[in-house]
Amino acid sequence: MTSSLIKGAARARYLLDLLSQVPDPRERRGRRHPLAGLLAVGAAAVIAGSRSFAAIGQWAADAGPDVLAALGADRGPADESTYRRAFALVSADVLDQVLGAWLFTRAVRAAGRLVIAVDGKAVRGAKGKDGKAPHLVAALAHGIGAVLGQVAVNAKSNEIPAVRDLLAAFADLAGAVITLDALHTQHDTAQLILGRHADYAMTVKGNMPTLFRQLKKLPWPQVPSVSTVTKDHGRRARRTVKVILAPAWIEFEGAAQVAQLRRTVTKKGKKTVEVVYVITSDRRADPATLAAWVKGHWEIENKLHWVRDVTYQEDKSLVRTGNAPRVMASLRSLAVSLLRLGGHDNIAAANRHHARDPQRTLKLLQAA
Repeated sequence: MTSSLIKGAARARYLLDLLSQVPDPRERRGRRHPLAGLLAVGAAAVIAGSRSFAAIGQWAADAGPDVLAALGADRGPADESTYRRAFALVSADVLDQVLGAWLFTRAVRAAGRLVIAVDGKAVRGAKGKDGKAPHLVAALAHGIGAVLGQVAVNAKSNEIPAVRDLLAAFADLAGAVITLDALHTQHDTAQLILGRHADYAMTVKGNMPTLFRQLKKLPWPQVPSVSTVTKDHGRRARRTVKVILAPAWIEFEGAAQVAQLRRTVTKKGKKTVEVVYVITSDRRADPATLAAWVKGHWEIENKLHWVRDVTYQEDKSLVRTGNAPRVMASLRSLAVSLLRLGGHDNIAAANRHHARDPQRTLKLLQAA
């Protein structure tokens, strides 16, 4: 994420201004619609629930000249093929940098201490001839639901280095907390987070059997616990948290505390128990705070990945050409972020609300 993009994002008053920073890769000859306008219309259409280029073209055709002009589409609605060609060529890396930098400034203003969940997701519907699908790693602000950044996983690599690339791209992580699942409980990742003056909360499960067994042997019976009970849809869940100082033998740099989280779920008389451990560099986090971080981490699944899969049917999308699958995923993440920042919890209902009146979508984008 270049410093010029970040500074430009911080200065821009409206989101629509940012889109002009994305370079247009198309040849000048025959170029009728500006790229910023196409991206703005694409974002507006996705906010209204569009899932395909055909739907985006239909939304644009129905939006009316005033709405299109406000979105930078002064020359009227573009057809489906124009969006398809432009989005296949546009730099998804730059688009994610611009959108992420702007959303980061919004999240910082909306939160006290920023807590960020990081996790990956494959865009399964965009599998190529080789059977491989684009795989993206995103960062989501706990409690806010805004996507603060996104990078693609190298086809010959995996999520672990991609997460480090994503974290390294942020302009300023000082004071933030990064929550990661067991796959990303890695020494190098911990060092990177500490080097950015942030804290980590890393989960340890059975994928690290030796460390898991060592943590299990700590004197947990002598440690006081904090418990909460929730009841929902016939299910009763008790979460019990215990926290102790990190023992010296833990090799993770900066490790300050270890937590044991026990989750007991009872449904229809059947009880299941799951125990995980969390290593954190934060010395002041109490049991309730650590439990909230662990629970909040799953917002990236529930508030982003699930919405993209179910509401936007991302895994059924037939968009496969060039960079278009990733650009569409970025627009879906942007739409989810803007709707959540606008106070909407149910994204499907929010899509329907904005689909009924293009002016609603325009106001949401202009307010951004």
